[in-house]
Amino acid sequence: MTKADKIFKANIETILTQGVMSEQARPKYKNGQTANSKYITGSFAQYDLSKGEFPITTLRPIPIKSAIKEIFWIYQDQSNDLDLLNEKYQVKYWNDWEVGDTGTIGQRYGAVVKKHDIINKILKQLAENPWNRRNVISLWDYEAFEESEGLLPCAFQTMFDVRRVDGDIYLDATLTQRSNDMLVAHHINAMQYVALQMMIAKHFGWKVGKFFYFVNNLHIYDNQFDQAQELLNRTPADKEPRLILNVPDGTNFFDIKPEDFQLLDYEPVKPQLKFDLAI
Repeated sequence: MTKADKIFKANIETILTQGVMSEQARPKYKNGQTANSKYITGSFAQYDLSKGEFPITTLRPIPIKSAIKEIFWIYQDQSNDLDLLNEKYQVKYWNDWEVGDTGTIGQRYGAVVKKHDIINKILKQLAENPWNRRNVISLWDYEAFEESEGLLPCAFQTMFDVRRVDGDIYLDATLTQRSNDMLVAHHINAMQYVALQMMIAKHFGWKVGKFFYFVNNLHIYDNQFDQAQELLNRTPADKEPRLILNVPDGTNFFDIKPEDFQLLDYEPVKPQLKFDLAI
C-alpha cells in the first residue's frame, strides 16, 4: 500500500467516525437538494517527491491528465474563459460553475493570476534570490470577488521554498485549501499542484523536494457514504505511481505542455465510482 493510499483510507475512516455534519450548507446537487457533508478540520499530509512519494491514490482512477490541463489554464494561459478550457484542453467539468451566460467562472483563478502577474513575479523572485521566503501565490482576492459572482477558490494558496542538499537544489511546495471534497477532488488537487511545482523546478533546473498539503475543511458529501465504504474495502495496487516531466532542465515555464507529463506505474483499482457533484 502506498503512502497516499494509507493517508486516503485514514482520512475516510476519520471523517466517517469522528466527523460532524455541516449546517447551512451552500452547495446543491443538480436535483436542487442541499448538499450536506460530514467533515473534519485541519487535515495535513506530507510527501517527499524526491523519494518517489506522490499524493495519488490507487483505490480509484484519478483523471490526472484533465487535472494537469486545468493547471495550464490557470497558471500558463492565466484565463477564466470556459471556451478556452473546453476547446484547447477538452476539459468540461468547470462548465457547471459558469457565471450567468458570461462564458467564464467569474473573476477567479486564472483571472486573478493574470491581474497580479503572479507567475512572472514568482519566477523573478526565485531567479534573483532562490532563498527568499516570499514566494506566495494567493488567489484569495476580495476585490475580485466583489467584481463578479463565482465559486470562491478552494485551493487558494501555494508557497515555494528551496533547499540545497549535497550540492543539489530542491524546490518544496505547500498547498493550502479552505475546502476539499475528499473522495472526488483530494488527489486531483494535490497532483495538480505537484505538477505546478515540477514546472517551476524545471524552469530553474532544480529537483522537486517535499510537498506539504493542508486542508482546512475536509469532507465527504452525504450522498457519498456508500462509495466511501467501498473505497475502504478495496485492496490498493502494489506499485508506487510516479509523475515525470519529460523536458530538459531549464525549459521555460511557459514552453512546457500538458503532454510533457507522464504518469508511470499507475494501475488503479477499477471500476470507477460515480459521484453526483455538489455545485
